[in-house]
Amino acid sequence: MVMPDIHNADPTVTPARDSHVDVLIVGAGPAGSFLAFALGRAGVRVRIIDKKEVRISAGHADGIQPRTIEVFQSYGLAERFLKDAAQVHVKAYYVSGPEGGIVRTILEPIVQGSRYPFEATLAQSGIEGLLRDAMTEDGVHVEQPKVPISLSLSADEAEPQTHSSEAYPVKVVLERPSASAPAKNGHNGPMSDAVKTASPAMGSANDTAQEVVRARYVVGADGAHSWVRSAVGIDMVGESTNFVWGVVDFVPESDFLDLRLSCAIHTKHGNCMIVPREKDMIRVYVHLEDVNVGDSGRLDGPQLGPDDILEVAQECFYPYKLSAPQGFDWWTVYIVGQRVASSFSVKNRVFIIGDACHTHSPKAGQGMNASMSDAHNLAWKLAYVIRQWAPSTLLDTYEFERRKFAQDLIDFDKIFATLYSVTPKPGDKNHERFLEASNTYGAFIRGHGVQYEASTITDIARKSVASGLVIGQRIPPGIIVQVADFRPYELHDLLPSDTRFKILILPGDTSKPKQKAKLDAVAAEIDHPEGFLKRFTPAGAPDDAVFDIITISHTSCAAANTLAIPPCLQSHWSKTFIDTETMCERIGGSLYASYGVSDAGAIIVCRPDGYVGMVAALDDSAAIGKYFAHFLHSTCVVDA
Repeated sequence: MVMPDIHNADPTVTPARDSHVDVLIVGAGPAGSFLAFALGRAGVRVRIIDKKEVRISAGHADGIQPRTIEVFQSYGLAERFLKDAAQVHVKAYYVSGPEGGIVRTILEPIVQGSRYPFEATLAQSGIEGLLRDAMTEDGVHVEQPKVPISLSLSADEAEPQTHSSEAYPVKVVLERPSASAPAKNGHNGPMSDAVKTASPAMGSANDTAQEVVRARYVVGADGAHSWVRSAVGIDMVGESTNFVWGVVDFVPESDFLDLRLSCAIHTKHGNCMIVPREKDMIRVYVHLEDVNVGDSGRLDGPQLGPDDILEVAQECFYPYKLSAPQGFDWWTVYIVGQRVASSFSVKNRVFIIGDACHTHSPKAGQGMNASMSDAHNLAWKLAYVIRQWAPSTLLDTYEFERRKFAQDLIDFDKIFATLYSVTPKPGDKNHERFLEASNTYGAFIRGHGVQYEASTITDIARKSVASGLVIGQRIPPGIIVQVADFRPYELHDLLPSDTRFKILILPGDTSKPKQKAKLDAVAAEIDHPEGFLKRFTPAGAPDDAVFDIITISHTSCAAANTLAIPPCLQSHWSKTFIDTETMCERIGGSLYASYGVSDAGAIIVCRPDGYVGMVAALDDSAAIGKYFAHFLHSTCVVDA
């Protein structure tokens, strides 16, 4: 299959330069920046370009859900993120009161049972800045302004069997705009001097030389109007609604007491939503009922401004006052639409992520979260195939998992956006239905309830072994105790996103001879030349290059003993833990119970992205080998 060039190069232009790269990312928003950071951290040769002259400085997406904070933590970014972000722990619901004005009906926590029991908000520019700073540590920089003008895919080298280290089948011609107009920052938002400096690779405005990039893989992270998606002929499937919303960011002056809470307000005057922001700001979403949507799906007539949006919000807030004496940081007007791409990849060589493959309303706070989760899912899979540790079929699971998620998100968003946009009428149950939907989809919204279906990398056959876990969901957090010094650890802190599979061996009480004997037998099988540890670790690589083994016994502090753990299961003394209450802090001791693991023990495989891949009985390490044989290259031939 050959993708046609969509632009014919001007023969008078200086001859193109030629370069090679593992992955070329088009678009440096949250999705593209996250992928560039993750791949750079994994040692992949990656380049990232963006057509904008500078990155955005205000507005756009801002909500980060608890699961995304967990992902940030797994990359060592959570502390930096939380330092600048606003935290939202409680949400409130308001409706029209019997005496006029609005009254609060419910006050409840944002989320329960999470390591991070809150949402956090930070402008998209702050997220992009965080990711750019982090990727720079691995020598990756955003090149901007730089635009792709043609893309073609070699028919011969695109076949699955040719996913070799020598194949660079995707050809992209890049060009730097010769005359770039000042970048616009949303709608009338101010441009920050802090982001006006060019990237190290920026070059002069008169540099129009083309460059030919030959890549193993190209990823389109270039937004809802993706150039990459169009270049490879992928369609967006879905529709727009007639719901129009306005958004304003500002530092408020108000007598409304719940400005620092997440508020959903349903009134006879219309609907609005408050989201607390960093630097004393709030974001207000307002449903605009008197705005016409044309047949083309675009707004008819003159567009409303921020003062118009605030005026509508003030009607919803009555009898409370709400004003913006310092002006507006950013604002926009948008039409709610829900669309999913017909495909997320072409021959596993060209991929799309983020808004390039799914668009939806922003009010459930899913935009950046879904986009960066796409990147998180794809990054380790690309790394494995590029390293020749896995066949190219591993890349099939990106679309399989993330397209199903995107469709689930759209289906949810259709319900949520409608409930948010319908003005309540006396006696109707819209508010109750809104609350019901919020509770029903709560785990999905927060990211904890995202579940991948059975596949080569998600084996649900033995789920009863750990009945408290949902295979295909992210592994839940929990406190365990390090044997050597009795120091408590959050399990998630032991599961960094370093592209390794985490093998959690839960042998039960190893002070009991029966369980100790079973653990010794497991260790012998794992350490055998045909065991999964040696079978799927590349020749010459360290023993822990692919697998990080962590042992968690169900033993008291008094009975704990690092010598009870076989040496092959201890790449370092810090890899041995117990599930018990700590002696000082009196925390922990519930991991086995919460995971539904009996005293017979279990083995849990946690994927590089933090999702449970499979579980097996303690004496069934052969099942672990069969699991990895489905998608990893073996160093030896073993009978199935």
